[in-house]
Order: sequence, then C-alpha cells, then structure tokens
Amino acid sequence: MLKIALDSLKYGESKNPENKHDEYQYINLIKHILDYGTMIEGRNGNALTIYGSSMHFYLENDTWPLITSKKVAWKTCAKELFWFLKGSTSNSELREQNVHIWDGNGSREFLDSRGLTNLEENDLGPVYGHQWRFFNASYENCNTDYIGKGVDQIKYIIDCLKDPKERYSRRLILSAWNPQQLDEMALPPCHVLAQFNVIGNKLSCSLYQRSGDVGLGVPFNIASYSLLTHIIAKHCDLQANEFIYHLGNCHIYDDHIKPLRNQVNNVLYPFPKISILEKYDNINNYSIKDIKVENYQCNNVIKMEMRK
Repeated sequence: MLKIALDSLKYGESKNPENKHDEYQYINLIKHILDYGTMIEGRNGNALTIYGSSMHFYLENDTWPLITSKKVAWKTCAKELFWFLKGSTSNSELREQNVHIWDGNGSREFLDSRGLTNLEENDLGPVYGHQWRFFNASYENCNTDYIGKGVDQIKYIIDCLKDPKERYSRRLILSAWNPQQLDEMALPPCHVLAQFNVIGNKLSCSLYQRSGDVGLGVPFNIASYSLLTHIIAKHCDLQANEFIYHLGNCHIYDDHIKPLRNQVNNVLYPFPKISILEKYDNINNYSIKDIKVENYQCNNVIKMEMRK
C-alpha cells in the first residue's frame, strides 16, 4: 500500500529525505505550472493555473519542512499559527508582533469592498481562529469574549488524542469553511479542512486547501500545518509523523513567474530540526519562545507581492 501511495504522488517521488529531498515536490509543482498552466484572469489578477496537486512531507526525527530554495519567514508563520490557536481575529494583535501579512485584508478600503462596513479597521471577522475555536458562534467583533460559544474544534481534537480509546478516530477534523459566515469574513479561508490521524503513537495531518498561491502562500502553509502537527503531537504525548498536503486550485501570479523561474534552479539544503521546548496544560499557552529551530540553511529571500 505504501508503494502505491507514493507512486501516486504527481510531483514527488518519496517522503523519505534519504531517498529524495521532499522539497522537490514543491519545485516540481512550480515547474509543472510554469510549463502547463493556463493563464486565467481572476479576482485579484492574472495567474497561471492548474487544478489538483498532492505532496507528502516527512516530519519524523523533529524534521520541519521549511522550504530552502528561498528563505521562509518562519517566525512570522509561527506567530500567525499561535494567533489562530488562540481564536483571535484581530489584525492589531499581529501588527503588535511586527506581523503584517493580513494588513491588506484588514484595511478600511478592503473591508468596505467586502461590505463589512460594520467592522472596525483590522477586525477580520470570523476567520480561521474563530472557526477553529468557536465554530459558528455569532460574530460581533474581534474584542468579544466567545469562550463557551460555538464549537471548539481544537479542544475536541486534543481531547480525543489524549484518550487512548479515541485517538484512532477517523473524525478528527478541523474545518475553517463555514458557509453561514463566509460573507462576514474579510477573506474566506484558503486552507479549509485538516484531518489528524494516529497510527501507533505517530500523528499525521492531512490538509485540503481550495486555493494555493504557490509562490508565497504554499511555503507558509507547509510550514504552518507541519508546525501545528509538531505542537499537537508534543501536547498529546505523540510523535509527529507526516504532513500530507492536497491543493485544489494551484496558481502562480503573473508577476511571480520570473522570480519562481529563478527559484527552481537554487540549491536545496536539508530541512531544519525543530524542538518544542515546553509542554503546557493549555494549548493557548504556546508561543514563539517555545520553538527552537536548528540548522535552517536556505537561499536568500525572494520578494514577491502578496495579493489581497
């Protein structure tokens, strides 16, 4: 079965870094889109587009698949993840940590373009964190206390993983896609559904993402959900095993084509190691200070404009 699963990977050949670097799956996805993608005029610009891709990333032995063909701002990625885990929807909290990836979507102009005139600037509405921790709770604003409201999907998953009888459940689902509240969000979620799975004492995560900005977003998403798997594994006394990444619409914006053509020729380095330094009783208590990353060798930053 393992051979069949690995042979089915469209852009990669193995999850084992001793056989072939996992990053080649990402590099080959870029090459495939550049060679075979169709230029489509979308909501926020023109993009070379294909539909459907899968990648497998090895997480064992404390491996963190940070892309090495360019430098990934992993601290920014981690701070956003901890923001999700706390259920926050305030971009002001990210800005206080010098994280600006949501600035475009939190601007007055953008919120008004979405019809969200009731929200203050930098209030993003019921986006990822709200759905993760308070799914479908009636949304007022980013300063409201939602504890005890909606469905806490993260708590449910953790409670199951800590229970020897429930950790093998096939229902450990984390959904950010809530059709009832999409029109209240600054941006409907791109990474929409994750499933956690345990075999033995090894935890894996599979993500379905409806829309992937291959130049900027995809490296962040690989890093973020791999980190989430490491954190939850640590929290629940399990071992991180694998991150499996399924993409629907895969696209390269027209102004990202040139930098990505250069990126695919860069040398690749071994993925770094990650340590979660503390184990807390409450998942909300983890922060950037609890992460230690070793031996992250990479190429230089490649600048690309983020689309709103």
